[in-house]
Amino acid sequence: MNKRLRRGVFYGLFIPLSSNIPLLIYGLYTLKWCGGIFANPISLGILLIAILGFWLCINILPYYDKNSPGLRFTVMRGGCTLGSAAIYGFLVQIVIYIKLYPHWESLQIPVLIGNMIYSIVINLIILWNGILRIFFTSVRLRLRTRIIMVLAMWIPLVNAGVLLYAMKLVRAEYDFACYKDNLRTVRAESDICKTKYPLILVHGIGFRDIKYFNYWGRIPKELTRYGATIYYGNQEALGTIAYNAEDIRNKIQEVLKETGCDKVNIIAHSKGGLDSRYAISCLGMAPYTASLTTVCTPHRGCRFVDYACRLPDGLYRFVANCFNKTFLRFGDKNPDFYNATHQFSTKESQRFNNDTPDMPEVYYQSYATVMKGRFADPLLWIPYSMIKPLEGENDGLVSIDSAKWGEFQGVLRSTGRRGISHGDIIDLKREDYKGFDVVECYVQIVKGLVEKGF
Repeated sequence: MNKRLRRGVFYGLFIPLSSNIPLLIYGLYTLKWCGGIFANPISLGILLIAILGFWLCINILPYYDKNSPGLRFTVMRGGCTLGSAAIYGFLVQIVIYIKLYPHWESLQIPVLIGNMIYSIVINLIILWNGILRIFFTSVRLRLRTRIIMVLAMWIPLVNAGVLLYAMKLVRAEYDFACYKDNLRTVRAESDICKTKYPLILVHGIGFRDIKYFNYWGRIPKELTRYGATIYYGNQEALGTIAYNAEDIRNKIQEVLKETGCDKVNIIAHSKGGLDSRYAISCLGMAPYTASLTTVCTPHRGCRFVDYACRLPDGLYRFVANCFNKTFLRFGDKNPDFYNATHQFSTKESQRFNNDTPDMPEVYYQSYATVMKGRFADPLLWIPYSMIKPLEGENDGLVSIDSAKWGEFQGVLRSTGRRGISHGDIIDLKREDYKGFDVVECYVQIVKGLVEKGF
């Protein structure tokens, strides 16, 4: 008997028994069901203690898997088991009461009503135990799904449908975590990401390399696990391209001095790709850069910025000044929101490309991502809607054509309805997406650099 079948028999037996204790007591003790074996108070007490003990175990440890990726996942997966058990328990109660309908007079109405109230309470305890486990441990359940769960909890049938959907997402999250854990076991002590030259990860606009909130999410840890040496650009959040390029040049020199290597590899997201190109082409870093990989970088500008530049200049400068004051507090020394964002316009981008030619000794490659609809990422639906009619598919800020630079490696897509947005590709929300593993994506990018000798 396999594990799933054993679990089914276990829950299929003890959920109905624990949900009908008053009825069992009345039937076994008073009506002498089972031939009066349990008419003795001692034997009946032992049976009831055993049933309630199993019920308590079900609530404490509903799911066990020795190969579980961790405690959070065991608790989360147990929530699905409890949710299924509660739904099963309610359905069984309906069947039991239908079957008992012809015998209600012999069983006495007060006993049946008391048993009904008891069974509802018992199954609600199991249900809410499962819901709370799912609600507070799952990462894949987004805020929207959690809100729907809260709003639908008091609507019969609808709440069951929402719970089943949430449980489906959680099971997929658990299975994916098991796959990742197995993959790491297979790759134990692997050096597939051990590049010849160290990696510098360069962030985009509006962020800084903060110690307690990594811009790149879970990606650096995974790359380091497989042998990569990671550094960060540490450029400003709202600096202009030229200003930030100075920071990147300093970082390259610092890394070369610390590691003793001749060159570095740069992986840059969004504006970080433009900052890096300027450092390579205009600040003499080409001899010290083996490769530049850009992800969702607006090499040919952003149409959304073209629209923003049409705003009254006074209003734009007022907004820019507010951002500048804010980011001064976050550590920027020279924030310049006005000029930094204007550099994303298609006109300025064309000028930048003419003035910043690629260096022949540096390997350039690029990637793009796309959202699958305007509401795939609520934070980016406005720019996505503006860019879509003019340039087609985009990640919410950057179109495919704008992201292409050097050797274009293609568009990164998911099989889910959401797609991959401008923020998703750097693991901003620490989420996993259907048909796309963002962390593994970077493992493969770096593995490709290793294979090219970088």
